Amino acid sequence: MRIPFIAGNWKMYKTIAEAKAFAKEFKALYHDTDVKTAIFAPFTQLQSLVSEFDGSGIAVGAQNVHFEKEGAFTGELSVQMLEEIKVDYCLVGHSERRQYFGETDETVNLKLKALLCSKILPVLCVGENLEEREEGKAKLLVGAQVKAAFDGIDSKDAEKVTVAYEPVWAIGTGKTATPEQANDMCACIRETLTELYDEETADRIVIQYGGSVKPENATEIMNMEEIDGALVGGASLEPLKFIEIVNF
Repeated sequence: MRIPFIAGNWKMYKTIAEAKAFAKEFKALYHDTDVKTAIFAPFTQLQSLVSEFDGSGIAVGAQNVHFEKEGAFTGELSVQMLEEIKVDYCLVGHSERRQYFGETDETVNLKLKALLCSKILPVLCVGENLEEREEGKAKLLVGAQVKAAFDGIDSKDAEKVTVAYEPVWAIGTGKTATPEQANDMCACIRETLTELYDEETADRIVIQYGGSVKPENATEIMNMEEIDGALVGGASLEPLKFIEIVNF
């Protein structure tokens, strides 16, 4: 049985002081639940959040990582560096990393493999832009992203990966895929995983939806059969809004 997973992606927001203040307020609102909960924060905040959330059941994730163990990669961080501060998760292939920072299907695959050799669990982001959707290419493109990301990864490791479907046209735009559209694409992702592995493996992989998720639409989204969680952007910056989504 797949456990629901609600994660907040803070992107490039908050100082360390603001992150600590959020953590204190959010912990006061949070209670033990059967929903996995995590915050993906900028690198400077990770160690503070790990400390603040210690023992709370709230996990902490990084937003990016390099696939090499070390080297002349100015500005990058390795898996080992994240392990040292006890990070639980790491995003891979977010659309903003692909769009602005040259992330490719190849580097996504290498990062997944590097993380799967560690204790840090990957969250793989896939999704189409508006033009690709309007041209009827959404399923083809997202299926190709999934196949490229999981290339060379066995079924045992594949089950450790969370897949986050984020239509690029619904990220930070206020537009949201209808629950039916989101469910249809998540079903497509699971079908692709079944092709790559088998139905049993695909049924174990958690698939989130991300794209303007907020308290007003979280319940309807989470009630869809193929959607196991949410990757939340702007609404995760405010404790009261984020706890509403966690408690969908």
